Amino acid sequence: MSSADLPGALTPAWPNKAAWGTAPKLRAWQQEALSKYLSEQPRDYLAVATPGAGKTTFALTVAAELLGRRLIDRVTIVAPTEHLKVQWAEAAARAGIAIDPTYSAGQGKTSADYVGIAVTYAGVAVNPLAMRIRTERFKTLVILDEVHHAGDALSWGEGVREAFEPAARRLALTGTPFRSDTNPIPFVTYAPGEDGIPRSAADYTYGYAEALRDHVVRPVLFMAYSGQMQWRTRAGDEIAAHLGEPLTKDLTSQALRTALDPAGSWIPSVLAAADKRLTEVRRHVPDAGGLVIATDQDSARSYAKTLKTITGQSATVVLSDEKAGSKKIAKFSESEDRWMVAVRMVSEGVDVPRLAVGVYATTTSTPLFFAQAVGRFVRARTRGETASVFLPSVPNLLGFASELELQRDHVLGKKVTSEDDIFAAEDALMAAANAEEGASEEELGAWEAMGSEARFDRVLFDGGEFGHSGEVHVGSEEEMDFLGIPGLLDADQMRTVLQQRQSDRARKQKSASASAPVAADEPVAAVAAHEQLAVLRRELNGLVAAWHHRTKTPHGVTHNRLRKECGGPPAAVANADQLKARIDTLRDWAARGSA
Repeated sequence: MSSADLPGALTPAWPNKAAWGTAPKLRAWQQEALSKYLSEQPRDYLAVATPGAGKTTFALTVAAELLGRRLIDRVTIVAPTEHLKVQWAEAAARAGIAIDPTYSAGQGKTSADYVGIAVTYAGVAVNPLAMRIRTERFKTLVILDEVHHAGDALSWGEGVREAFEPAARRLALTGTPFRSDTNPIPFVTYAPGEDGIPRSAADYTYGYAEALRDHVVRPVLFMAYSGQMQWRTRAGDEIAAHLGEPLTKDLTSQALRTALDPAGSWIPSVLAAADKRLTEVRRHVPDAGGLVIATDQDSARSYAKTLKTITGQSATVVLSDEKAGSKKIAKFSESEDRWMVAVRMVSEGVDVPRLAVGVYATTTSTPLFFAQAVGRFVRARTRGETASVFLPSVPNLLGFASELELQRDHVLGKKVTSEDDIFAAEDALMAAANAEEGASEEELGAWEAMGSEARFDRVLFDGGEFGHSGEVHVGSEEEMDFLGIPGLLDADQMRTVLQQRQSDRARKQKSASASAPVAADEPVAAVAAHEQLAVLRRELNGLVAAWHHRTKTPHGVTHNRLRKECGGPPAAVANADQLKARIDTLRDWAARGSA
């Protein structure tokens, strides 16, 4: 059965009931995936669904069906974190399935009141044999939440395989691009692609673009901020650079760390802008909340102090090693407080539906983590809600934002032989991020931030870029053109508003420029290089967005085709000639009607 055959293809809701208590109704994709599962009755099933689409409801509906039909006797849920164990147990309780989230491998039996247990991947790796014995004793359904974590460490993958090999059924879930390493993920099927290299094969896929079309998730407005950074290196050299301009990997990393330094001016300016955006959103969504994702605990505490200065209200601070972290998140979710600041703990799977504004203030910049972080803001409650995420203008982050809907599979044994490989940039960034995260304290301590300032750079939406010529001062009228966008708009309305505000401002600037007198001996200033590049990038991304609406080709795929045909690096760091060549090529495609 295809989605076109489903009455729910016209609406995210399906008329049949979900597992009791999890959701009022099944969405179309959930029912389609469930129907496929029940008709095929597979032992292993991999469902890939974008964050916020409802993987938990789908999995618990499968569990309820299998328990009701007596095809299984027990349920074991494996989650990445302790907090998610509790969250799964609470969702299962609402569905009438009693799950023990406090179970440990050495505990043996659980209360007869429980139908199953929730454990972490790390917990399974501690004593996989004990988990295997439990799995063998009953007909067990194992739900592997965010299954890519089974590849985080070799011991985790081996533990999962040993513990759950005897399971009657295994249901694997993931909502983000698979890992960039080549560790095989247990119980995931791999099939050779056209190049003969094995790739993960999902049994059901529901991507962000499809969920956005069905109004299951919110459209995301990315607000990018650049500015001038100044820092001192280990050798004592003082460096000044513009955030977002083409730099080496090390200099880009140092510029980003300078921007995120709590003592500088960049982060307070961006937090103030994000709070203005949250105020605008709360005009239409009164309980909307904001989340700042920080790199470390010291930064998180400093950001919270800055937010209190800006808002007059205390922000909830959630640190990754806090025992009370889960309770803090739950309390924030049920309140109407404005801001929460977290270190990693809210990066994946945590459900706070009212989060509508985010600040990506972490140096972690892998595709996987970025997708997980953005996933915290996309869960839709009411049609028309939008998400706003504030980003540093760093090329790789801007690239992730513009390619949000690009679907990736897990690739085994892949050899990168050309820069034209679609995964080459991702692999390089993953390696760089891993290297940065593993750097010694001595190396990290050698850098010293000396100062920073923020400038509003551009807005990224639906693969296109919007903004005004050149950079814009924080707090200016031009910045408020975008911060003041209404909080309830669907994707088409948002696109129209962005284009209209950019056009209106451009007309005002042109009119003011035409009316301003120019002295006879005063030379006309040449357009700055960064302004020209910004204009060309916006034109290119606008054409890519138009091509998407005509052909339904994902933005990332189009960008990579253009790179392959015209050569050069990603658009975020391409020079003017390379951007012009891609613009001309895309216009040629449009004239011919095909690529």
